[in-house]
Amino acid sequence: MIDLLLPLVSFVVAFFTSPAGVSGAFLLLPFQVSILGYTSPSVSATNLVYNPIAIPSGIYRYIKEKRMAWPLVSITALATLPGVFIGAVLRSSYFLDPKLFKLFVGLVLLYLGLRVLSSVLRPNPKISELEKRFKERVGMIKREREKRLAAGLPPDAVVKTKKIGIRKIEYEFWGEIFSFSPLLVFAVSFVIGIIGGIYGIGGGAILAPIFASVFGLPVYTTAGATLLGTFLTSLFGIMGYYAVGYPPDWKIGLAFGIGGFFGMYLGARFQKFMPEKTIRLCLSAIVLTTSVSYVVQFFF
Repeated sequence: MIDLLLPLVSFVVAFFTSPAGVSGAFLLLPFQVSILGYTSPSVSATNLVYNPIAIPSGIYRYIKEKRMAWPLVSITALATLPGVFIGAVLRSSYFLDPKLFKLFVGLVLLYLGLRVLSSVLRPNPKISELEKRFKERVGMIKREREKRLAAGLPPDAVVKTKKIGIRKIEYEFWGEIFSFSPLLVFAVSFVIGIIGGIYGIGGGAILAPIFASVFGLPVYTTAGATLLGTFLTSLFGIMGYYAVGYPPDWKIGLAFGIGGFFGMYLGARFQKFMPEKTIRLCLSAIVLTTSVSYVVQFFF
């Protein structure tokens, strides 16, 4: 029964989280800790196994639809790779107590949920403009196709890099120009790599809401980048856990990965049919519910 449950759980998680550029590994770890009773540091390594198996299908969709911000991928990967290894060392040294680890997980998730919710309540003007265009396009297509359920981004809504520099990188998406500081992204990604290494995620779950709420970048353009970055750092993180003596449980990791592979593909495929606000609200609700549960368990 459990062999069927694991891929089913990961399929559902991946489908609903991949539109936001998140693999869903941050939700699978609480499942392993609470339902499977898996609290050893190797649970973090097992959680990382899920990402390299599940994520490629989602990456494929974003690359095919030309919504991959390659400069963002490069910077985040270079920064999170060393960070996730440091995180593996810290996890095996200072977070052996399951109760303390649960508190850490709960606080990380609480931060994630609040950041996403904040980005919904106080949206960036450029993001609001994209949301407005999305709704207009939905209305237009529904009228043209006699109110059939069809909508989404137009074929020309692709990521186009406009400028690459040490101080600023700019890209265009659907007529709007977005920019970010590569140095700041590098610094933030390095710290998040450490946190992700401790938790057992590639870091995309933390980077996605930060890119949206702090840097003001649309989910439509960052989802592919965070997934690809998560894929690369997860591979490195698995090696890190092997190095510190806590290898993953491959049976559990593979079972999660198989379900996640199909959920990830469908989630990435349907992202362009979903309003950005809806994506963020769903993500924040899931994250906040899980985080509150874990923080409460630490004190009671």
